[in-house]
Amino acid sequence: MTSSDITPSSSRATGALLACLSLAMLLPSLGTSIANVGLPAMAQAFNAPFHDVQWVVLAYLLAITTLIVSVGRLGDLIGRRRLMLMGIGLFTIASIASGLASSLWPLVAARAAQGLGAAIMMALTMAFVGDTVPKERAGSVMGLLGTMSAIGTALGPTLGGLLIAGQGWRAIFLVNVPLGVLAFGLAVVYLPADPAPSKGERVRFDSRGTVALALTLAAYAMAMTMGRGSVGALNAALLAAALAGAALFVWMQSRTAYPLIRPVMLRNPVLSAGLVMSVLVATVMMATLVVGPFYLSGGLGLDAARVGLVMSCGPIVAALTGVPAGRCVDRYGAQPVLLIGLVAIIAGSVLLPITSVRFGVAGYIGALTTMTAGFALFQTANNTSVMADVGRDQRGAISGLLNLSRNLGFITGASAMGAVFAAGAGAADLLAAPPEALASGLRTAFWVAAGLVLLALGVALRFRTTPCPQG
Repeated sequence: MTSSDITPSSSRATGALLACLSLAMLLPSLGTSIANVGLPAMAQAFNAPFHDVQWVVLAYLLAITTLIVSVGRLGDLIGRRRLMLMGIGLFTIASIASGLASSLWPLVAARAAQGLGAAIMMALTMAFVGDTVPKERAGSVMGLLGTMSAIGTALGPTLGGLLIAGQGWRAIFLVNVPLGVLAFGLAVVYLPADPAPSKGERVRFDSRGTVALALTLAAYAMAMTMGRGSVGALNAALLAAALAGAALFVWMQSRTAYPLIRPVMLRNPVLSAGLVMSVLVATVMMATLVVGPFYLSGGLGLDAARVGLVMSCGPIVAALTGVPAGRCVDRYGAQPVLLIGLVAIIAGSVLLPITSVRFGVAGYIGALTTMTAGFALFQTANNTSVMADVGRDQRGAISGLLNLSRNLGFITGASAMGAVFAAGAGAADLLAAPPEALASGLRTAFWVAAGLVLLALGVALRFRTTPCPQG
């Protein structure tokens, strides 16, 4: 099947293709969120300390973060359909291996392999939108993919808890298997065929650049995640290594004939602004996940079950907002929707410490809903705008960069925003801090968040003036 076969007149093929891409977006986010709830059970099963068991989550996230750009570029070179089938197959097989692991470290290795499969699916899914979906419908499809990612995030903790209670921790990995098999079957039948290789000069894969980028990103991720946000000697050394690695990577890319990322691409204001805004916004949105549980439990006195219910409001709102956001992008253009989304995030960041103190849980949920709806609008518009005019031979790499920018924002936010919250609260032990101190920390964290998104808004107004309605 070629891309010309996927037309509105073939509604069944179009629906099946969208179902395949939706599963390819849902599975990686489900793989992230469902594992967290199983860490206590795995620690007990393997009689392992928490700092060892957390590698079940960390190995998965590191694999995605370090390899997502490289696998996106590899798909541009060897064929996206071929690589997507490999990615879905690897994710499914690694899910089986995770569920059958007899000890901790084989489980960690299987989770790293599962993360590689997830990286392939995440990097190539948006690239397939450019290959198969008309521009006037791209926003709607991007919104759908955002909805599926949010559903995976929201579903993970609840589904994981039910599976662990009924079948044990192995079930949280094995549940991916039937979904993976379904996604693989749909991909075999409905993904468009890879174009025939050109007879011109053969383009090579930048393996040295891939290694340099992977090591750089791994060093940065470890610097941000180790030590629970405190900056010790190891964190400082890793951060210095990441900065040196970034400089080396840029130098290597400027001197190779077949770069992983063409330096000239980053001079495109739409792409560079989109990546910067994605990092800033993701950093802020991570604050709701890091700061929220401490304030809801210690500041508002909620038990663990109610904290979970309030926290689930964010992904649910994102899931409900994704498709309407995409339709708005198709109708009104990416720029207005992007600006509205950023303004909504700023408004929610400013209001959250005010309304949560004054109105309690209801005030917190209202502000969180505003922020999350704004995030859905921003992400759909930003992804659509960045991917709109990318050439076919670069779609995988650019899609990988978009996903990477969001992941780096999440990693940075988990460390930096948590540190800002603790500094604002003035308490070394947040679990023992009084409600007044937690309210002060909340105010500090989200005023900083509002400032970061205000910076993103400035970037949007300065560099993102070209997008226009598609229809």
